[in-house]
Amino acid sequence: MVPQPVGHGGPAKAADFWFDPVCPYSWIAARWIREVARVRPVRVRLRLMSLQVLNEGREVNPEDPDGEWGAYLWAPVRACAAVEQRYGQEALDRFSLALGVRLHHRGEWDGIERALSDAGLPREVAEAAWTTEYDAAIRASHARAVALAGEDVGTPVVAVDDVAFFGPVVSPVPLGETAGRLWDGALMTASVPGFCELRRPAAPAPDFGPEPVIRSAGSPARRPVPGPASGFYVGHKSDVRPSTG
Repeated sequence: MVPQPVGHGGPAKAADFWFDPVCPYSWIAARWIREVARVRPVRVRLRLMSLQVLNEGREVNPEDPDGEWGAYLWAPVRACAAVEQRYGQEALDRFSLALGVRLHHRGEWDGIERALSDAGLPREVAEAAWTTEYDAAIRASHARAVALAGEDVGTPVVAVDDVAFFGPVVSPVPLGETAGRLWDGALMTASVPGFCELRRPAAPAPDFGPEPVIRSAGSPARRPVPGPASGFYVGHKSDVRPSTG
């Protein structure tokens, strides 16, 4: 990822970070791990998971209990898979950041094309969001996360060396050395054999904080231009977003 680690010298660790872009806590954790890459010697590789895959076979999908979102919950992760397969990790990093702003800060659940433009990528890539072209790649990546962290997980999942865990679920985004300390503690805790869980009550709603700066390929940093909140693809309501996590 773009940020360069500062302090805490030594060889950089490779961290795999699995996320589904529709999950608000994955979005916060993705911003956290970008901050970790700035303050710790960590190289982050973005990986994809799907809450739709995770919930297949359940009588009621907890992410869509009324069945009103349909294919839309697949669309963002499919767009991410298309970007990664066609343009690589650096492009996925840019696009996932732009997409998170559009979805979670602006509530633009029809914002995939605009996020592609924000990231300096062709808007036509959005067509893949409504096909199964990259589903096999998504499922394979998802299966790897589950194999490492267990069946009873959501998003995000983090893996470093032979240590993998679900989380962190945190709000608002930890910044600076606070992000680094959370990273240090998460790795130390997850490395204890047999350790399973720490838990305490969550905040009523995720706090996304200010919008991050978007940087297109070969262009100066900028914030995304607001787009019209004109409703969802496939006709979903524009004043509500999925309560995923």
